[in-house]
Amino acid sequence: MTLQLDAALSTLQGGARQRGADPLVERRIQDVQAFLGEDMAEVEQWLLDASAAGLTPAGPAALHLVERGGKRVRPMALLLAARCFGRRGAAVQELAAAVELVHSATLLHDDVIDEGMERRGSVTSRRRFGNAVSVLAGDLLLIDALERARRISQAEEQPQLLAEFMSTLRRLVEGEIIQLRGRSELDVSEATYYRILSDKTASLFSFATRAGAWLAGAAPAAVEALGNYGESLGIAFQLVDDVLDYSSQKTGKTLYADVIEGKMTLPLVLAIERDPSLTPLLGRMREGDKELAPSIAEKVLASGACDEVRRRAQKISEAATSALEGVPVSPARTLLSVVASEMTRRLD
Repeated sequence: MTLQLDAALSTLQGGARQRGADPLVERRIQDVQAFLGEDMAEVEQWLLDASAAGLTPAGPAALHLVERGGKRVRPMALLLAARCFGRRGAAVQELAAAVELVHSATLLHDDVIDEGMERRGSVTSRRRFGNAVSVLAGDLLLIDALERARRISQAEEQPQLLAEFMSTLRRLVEGEIIQLRGRSELDVSEATYYRILSDKTASLFSFATRAGAWLAGAAPAAVEALGNYGESLGIAFQLVDDVLDYSSQKTGKTLYADVIEGKMTLPLVLAIERDPSLTPLLGRMREGDKELAPSIAEKVLASGACDEVRRRAQKISEAATSALEGVPVSPARTLLSVVASEMTRRLD
């Protein structure tokens, strides 16, 4: 079992215990550990092999990111979705790896777009290998993910897998384009924010849970339920990350990184509605005055916007759990429920 998975499951189990979950829930989590550990170990190997196989220097640039781990929530969700219906094995593991390869590719590209300096406790690939190499490294991972998805789709006689995978990739790119457009055209509407969130983050979560159900031969209603779960999980996940930008001392993330990069996260969108004096400050910072980031963050915190985003994240996390009512009861479903609730516990 990987160290990342050990830590993740330990957190989930501890969270369930702190909330007073009955012993049956804890036993179910322990039951899940046995099969999830083996599956995630295989996923990790797929990820490392795919990165190491790339031509130098793009391959080492991809490996630099991948070998530093991550939460791996997306592949875990796919594995658990499949396991809800008794399916596991190489095809499920490889598709879970493909989903994480896509996520890793977007991180490599995002760090170039955002001029990111650190990722997962280390310098970004673009700083170590250069922007051009980092972009090509992400391209290599995307190609590898597409090849895996195509092969699995054909072998499993599930054509919708590849079609949905391609559709998800388009949403990821379109979400990035809309967010990039916002760097030069200030758009503080919630509608634009949620469009970016849905495309850039929630779409891959939703695909992961739907794909796991498809591979397991789940009924359409169950596939839809798990898709709704994944969509809500992705939204809650991002809302929590938005808030952590203002309190990241707890997580090791760079404080005010989103603010400095000019990203219109929900706390900032809501704060501007409540305090219009933020607009000129934001304009000056976008023109190059990065020293204003702490002042902007203070106004965001004072507005109460972060508290509102916390409430929304909690509500959406509960919606994710409710969506699971359309899935048969199993240890895997129990852990999916705990994963959703633990998303908001990162704010505690």
